[in-house]
Amino acid sequence: MKSLLREDSDPDMRDAAFCLASRTYAGGLAQLLLQYGADPGQCEPDELLSLREAVDSGSPALVEALLDHRIRDRYPASELSQMRDLARCWHDAGVEAELRCRTGSQDALVRIRVEDDEYYSVSEFTLGGVTVRDGHGAILTDLDELLGVRTEFEELMARALDHDQDHTAWGRATILLAGRRDQATWSAAAALRVHADPSHRLFGAEVLRLTHLFDDSDEDAFAGPAVDIFMDWSAKEADLAVLTEVLVALGEHADPRADAALVAHAGHCDPRVRGAVARGVGTWSESPAFSDEVRAALLVLMLDVDTDVRRDACLTVGEGRDRAPVLADALAARLDDTDRQVQVVVVHGLALHDDERCVQAARRLGPAQPGFLNEESYLDSVWRYEWRRDGR
Repeated sequence: MKSLLREDSDPDMRDAAFCLASRTYAGGLAQLLLQYGADPGQCEPDELLSLREAVDSGSPALVEALLDHRIRDRYPASELSQMRDLARCWHDAGVEAELRCRTGSQDALVRIRVEDDEYYSVSEFTLGGVTVRDGHGAILTDLDELLGVRTEFEELMARALDHDQDHTAWGRATILLAGRRDQATWSAAAALRVHADPSHRLFGAEVLRLTHLFDDSDEDAFAGPAVDIFMDWSAKEADLAVLTEVLVALGEHADPRADAALVAHAGHCDPRVRGAVARGVGTWSESPAFSDEVRAALLVLMLDVDTDVRRDACLTVGEGRDRAPVLADALAARLDDTDRQVQVVVVHGLALHDDERCVQAARRLGPAQPGFLNEESYLDSVWRYEWRRDGR
């Protein structure tokens, strides 16, 4: 779909495709079309799915697409309030109970996990010939925000904890809370680090992480407190999912203390934890070189038994500011890695290091292949190196 949109230059076709995507409940595709220039304002109201049908469908992506700023004024505040009540009805009752009530069916419920948009997934339920997704909590959060309703921390957390971290309802809640950047929200999230339930600790860690990550102000008031909290937390956390989130958070801080805390977990038995270290160490440092501890950790992680960890470590080394020959040689040693993605990242890194070995390696790899998001961009680094080398 993205490839076709990049080649398409007909705005009328994109607008028509948006109408079709909404009517066929394809919220993810509708959002993609908006990203590539579709104008929902060119669609007549009767050409689009009604907002009520979208809310009933339980797809946050579909509702969000229909509430695009260019057509939002088609829905009066009274209708938005009604849709909020409808979303709450589904959320409070639960999809299965509401489906059984509406269909009268006592058949077995079919449940699958589906991608709802580019970043999040939801569960999809089918009963009595009716299919509904369980994104009503996320829809409710969106409509609350649109109507200017400030939902309490505890209620947003409850909507998130009904699901897992990859669910849209979780993502909507953590992003909204992080965007508030106020002391009350920060304190509520920080207090969760000692909660007995790992899911509560995970939720708190993500809110704290995103609060700093999304803060583009000069003050960045929460940066220092965040490092202090996450350093202490990383030394004590036993749950792997929570520990990984905490380490990812540390990797988003330009602070030597964060690197030290990350390096302490470089030899962890779980690849998720080692991967967080590989992605996070040294990446925000202003120093032209990695510290000795960071460099030693990365050299080991580049040889990790886990493919993703090796790839992430090679990418950190390749894109880092440290141009030490030992790092370029370590990258070159991975040119014969058994995994193509690792090889591509290594070629990219060598090109950034202005290392001639990238040229022949890229020729052996051949043209970019589908399936690896950044492969084309990574391989393009080689011709950019050749351009610099030849002084063009």
